[in-house]
Amino acid sequence: MDTVERIQQTFAESIEVKTQSAILLSELIATAASQLADVLINGNKVLACGNGGSAADAQHFSAEMLNRYEMERPPLPAIALTTDSSTLTSIANDYHYDEVFSKQIRALGQSGDILLAITTSGGSPNIVKAIEAAHERDVTVFLLSGKDGGAAAEALDAEDIELRVPSNVTARIQEVHLILIHCLCDLVDKKLFG
Repeated sequence: MDTVERIQQTFAESIEVKTQSAILLSELIATAASQLADVLINGNKVLACGNGGSAADAQHFSAEMLNRYEMERPPLPAIALTTDSSTLTSIANDYHYDEVFSKQIRALGQSGDILLAITTSGGSPNIVKAIEAAHERDVTVFLLSGKDGGAAAEALDAEDIELRVPSNVTARIQEVHLILIHCLCDLVDKKLFG
């Protein structure tokens, strides 16, 4: 396979996973966006976490909320738990890397908040512990996942929402996670600001 064919194959695979995700997840995305808007209307916030590319997605989501997505509007409260290097490294050093998000959630999470937990594999121990800490604080979890959802999906409560991308390929899952984030931002803006 030459370079151009490889590029075209990558695009085709991405389009296919996005199409499947749109069919499977649209109703859940709408439900999640509606709940997210209600949480923000009620004066609560969103905490977001993930590792690696998913950490970048958590930060991307937080930036879209705090600054703006596409329309001019007031800032919306969202905190990426992936950005404070002093906090992350002190928790990892003094306790364990598995606790880097859960300790922050126990400090910052309040009843009625939402945790946006992002993982392509579902197997990250720090994401599972973040979900457990969210439940302790009466924080609803929105899980962006892929593959079989892993231990993170198993840790969810009935009130939580999982948006699982139907793929086993990390790159394809990450591509869809970005669209899911943009859908949530768009729908929240429309519900809150018209």
